[in-house]
Amino acid sequence: MSVADSLEIANVSDVGLRRPHNEDSTLCDPAHGLVILADGMGGYKAGEVASAIAVTSIHHAISAGLKLTGRARVNKENGLSPESLLVKQAVVDANTGIFSTAQKDPQCQGMGTTVVVVLFHGSRMIVAHVGDSRLYRKRGTNFAQVTRDHSLIQELISRGLYTPEEAAKKTPKNLVTRALGIEPRVEVDVAEEEALPDDVYLLCSDGLNDMVADEEIHLTLSKYSANLLQAAEELVRLANSKGGRDNTSVILIRVRNKLSNSGNWLSRLLGRSS
Repeated sequence: MSVADSLEIANVSDVGLRRPHNEDSTLCDPAHGLVILADGMGGYKAGEVASAIAVTSIHHAISAGLKLTGRARVNKENGLSPESLLVKQAVVDANTGIFSTAQKDPQCQGMGTTVVVVLFHGSRMIVAHVGDSRLYRKRGTNFAQVTRDHSLIQELISRGLYTPEEAAKKTPKNLVTRALGIEPRVEVDVAEEEALPDDVYLLCSDGLNDMVADEEIHLTLSKYSANLLQAAEELVRLANSKGGRDNTSVILIRVRNKLSNSGNWLSRLLGRSS
């Protein structure tokens, strides 16, 4: 069974109620088990440019690179699989492309974008992210944020200076500490985990979680669990009903059945040695 047959995906993006245009970009490639969400920032329409470069560049690099990862071995220094290293490098290269464009085009100076990339490969879910766009996972009755925001709020919380409630009241929500395209180099967080049948993964721009509490997101996913598209549309509607201050993008992925191990780097390695 192909990865596309094992995944159900819904993708909804909305401009919101206060922004003149949508600076979010999303891309879903079920054939490669790949989804990407980017939330752009910058001058007039520059955020759109940055987020579009990010998703296009990352998609091209990963879809091309997946054909070659079978020849690679796990990185002994950091324990990352070839597929994780591929995703990480694709995000790094996207940063270079966005930064270069911003330096050459005066209208794009200062542009940047957050990004969250999810790749289902073998039996694993790989996530790479920069900025405050998020990945959540619903597994049974448990709902958890998988990524950790690269934001001033999160930094203050992590250092113990504020509780989450205090930080939300005293700190602007949209101040990110990392983004693609702002500096010539960027640090990318990468993680892997086993993807289980009936897991639901949610990628979102901060237009959702700034307006809708995690508990309400969880309740909405539970209520509309039978229909991912309806769930995604309801989450966007909720964000708009609470003010819609930003663009809101939501990608939902359900793992329909157990993903095959056939594409996993470890299985290939063991298969060759047996």
